[in-house]
Parts: sequence; C-alpha cells; structure tokens
Amino acid sequence: MTKLTTFPEPDSALSDPAELFREYLRFYRSELARRITALRGDDLTASSVPSEWTPLQMLTHLVHMEQRWFAWGFLGRAVDAPWGDQKDGRWDVPADIDTENLLARLEDGVRLTEEVLRSHRMDELATLGGRFTEEQPTLIWICFHVLQEYARHLGHLDVAVELAGGPTGEGPA
Repeated sequence: MTKLTTFPEPDSALSDPAELFREYLRFYRSELARRITALRGDDLTASSVPSEWTPLQMLTHLVHMEQRWFAWGFLGRAVDAPWGDQKDGRWDVPADIDTENLLARLEDGVRLTEEVLRSHRMDELATLGGRFTEEQPTLIWICFHVLQEYARHLGHLDVAVELAGGPTGEGPA
C-alpha cells in the first residue's frame, strides 16, 4: 500500500480568495493527473463501480466541466460541444480521444482558469449569452462549484484507482 502523505494545504495566512482557490484547484488537478497516469489499458476504459463510469470518462467529464463553467459560463465564449462528455445521458469518450489528448485539454483549461482568476474580481458576474441566459453567478460562486466538482469526483476516482491497484493517498509515493 502506498504511504499516505499530508495534504498540501495553502499557507494559512493566505487571504486572497482567488489565490486560495488556485492553490486548492492545482492540488486536485495534479492528483487527478497522477491517478489517471497510473492506470493502463483496460483500467482506464473499464468500469469497476456499479454506476459504470470509467476513469477516462471521469477525466473527460472534468475537462468539459471546467470549460463549461469558465469559458462558456463565466466568459460567455462559444465552445465546441460544451456537453461533449455526455451521450444518451451518460458520460462518454469518443473513440478518437485518448488519455494524452484529455490531459492536454485539461492543461488548456488550467491556463484559461488561471487567466480568468488573474484578470477578474471574485465578485464579478458571469457574462450573459454563453451558458447563462438569465442567471449570472459570481466568479467566486463558480469557483466553489468547480472546486466541489473536482473534490467529489476525485474521491470517486480514488476508489476506482485503488480497485485497479493504483496509488492511494495524496501526493507522490
């Protein structure tokens, strides 16, 4: 069994909400990538849980989720297939998409989110016209929603990775 490490919490004196969010989100994304890259072959594409999602489907969901909230949602940008992680009400990964492609898209999302957090106030409202046509959540609300999505799904992924014999705990072994 892999040794558990201490959660790398941001400095407790940090008071900037955007920086605090960035630090926690960096941790969750790095743990997502660590767990995904520890899996091979069928462990990425086969389900080990009753709800039948696969680790690769989880990754595509998180890639699309972050894009939906920041690019399409907060910025109001047009995006290709904002719900491209779903087919017939379930998570789906098209046959021509692989782990490396999704990890590269995750990194693209990182850069966009970092740009948004550097250039906007946390109390700014989302742009109307993309994801939002009436409701305009604040950037901080979106940030907390995205953070809870990563935390919740990383917990789900922990189970699938452990069942596949992959790493447990937080941080490098």
